[in-house]
Amino acid sequence: MPALNPMAPIRELDDSLSQRFIALDPSGYFLIKVDVAAGELVVEHYGNAIDERGLATDPDTGEVISCRGASPRQPLCVFRGRSAKQVGILITEGDGPHPLSRLDHALYLGRELQKAEGCLLQGGEYIQD
Repeated sequence: MPALNPMAPIRELDDSLSQRFIALDPSGYFLIKVDVAAGELVVEHYGNAIDERGLATDPDTGEVISCRGASPRQPLCVFRGRSAKQVGILITEGDGPHPLSRLDHALYLGRELQKAEGCLLQGGEYIQD
C-alpha cells in the first residue's frame, strides 16, 4: 500500500477554495518576481478599473486585462525588499496611499510573498498563483 500524503487533504481544500468567486481589488493588482542576482523580491503594482461584469480593465483604454499575452503595461509603483515581511511593510505601512483595499487581497499577497521568499532563499523558481 502506498504511503498517504498527509498534505493531500489540505491541497484538496486549497484547490477547492481557489475555485470560489473572488471580487477583484479596485485598487489594482500585483505582479511578484524574484530577482536572484539582487537577492530581492520585486513587487510591481498596476492599477485597474472593474467593469460591470467584475473584470479588471485597463483604466486608460477600458480593455479587459488579459492574464496571458497582454501588451506590457507600466507599473504604478515598484516595491523591492529582501524578505516578505520587508516588502509587506513597504506596501501596507506608512503615510500611504496604500495600494490594497480588500483584506482578502492583502492575505493573498502575504501568502504569495512568503512563497516567493522561500524560492529566493532556496533557489527555486517562483510562479505566482
